[in-house]
Amino acid sequence: MNIEKLSSRNIIFKYKIADWDLNIQLIMGKKYNYIIDSGLGSSSTAPIMEYLKNNSMPIILINTHFHWDHILGNHSFKECTIISHKLCRELILLKWDEMIDKNKQFFVKSDIQMCLPNLVFEDTLYFPDDKIRILHTPGHTADSISVLDEEERIINVGDNIGDSMDEIVPSIGTNKEIYSNTLLEYKKIDFDTCVSGHNVILRKEVFDIIQKDLDKI
Repeated sequence: MNIEKLSSRNIIFKYKIADWDLNIQLIMGKKYNYIIDSGLGSSSTAPIMEYLKNNSMPIILINTHFHWDHILGNHSFKECTIISHKLCRELILLKWDEMIDKNKQFFVKSDIQMCLPNLVFEDTLYFPDDKIRILHTPGHTADSISVLDEEERIINVGDNIGDSMDEIVPSIGTNKEIYSNTLLEYKKIDFDTCVSGHNVILRKEVFDIIQKDLDKI
């Protein structure tokens, strides 16, 4: 696991899981600490808690979508506010057993318990004290959301970017038109830097590349 300080208040925890990477983002705001996704259980969340051991601000956990590799550490934050899209909570309940059975080889050393989001929304949420905006951005999944740090112009798009530069278009769980509309919305947002669930740190121009590749499909 590597820790990368992306900006004055944005920190990326980068994990190597088998032959793929996993990014968990921490935004240290003035009122809250925001953690974006919780990875594969306590093994993923422990380094973040250690990083914050001398910081007493309350934590808000945000799940970008329902997939197992983004939610299994939720129980580490069961006393905190856990935010997701409304569909995310529903899909965790629906898909939990299937996800655990299919992927258990990846988190055999972690303590796994279902812990559902306790604050859900449909379109957008905004935290004005910290200038953090959370948006519904369907594409990779119907419940996919993005988290925008308006102060430092950094956006986390979850898995709406593919896992590598060779596969920059993600798997699309909605349809091509919905995802293309989300790409257009990203282009309207004021940001410079883009964090995703598995890829390297990218610039806003990546969405032009994705759109061109998407048009070929």
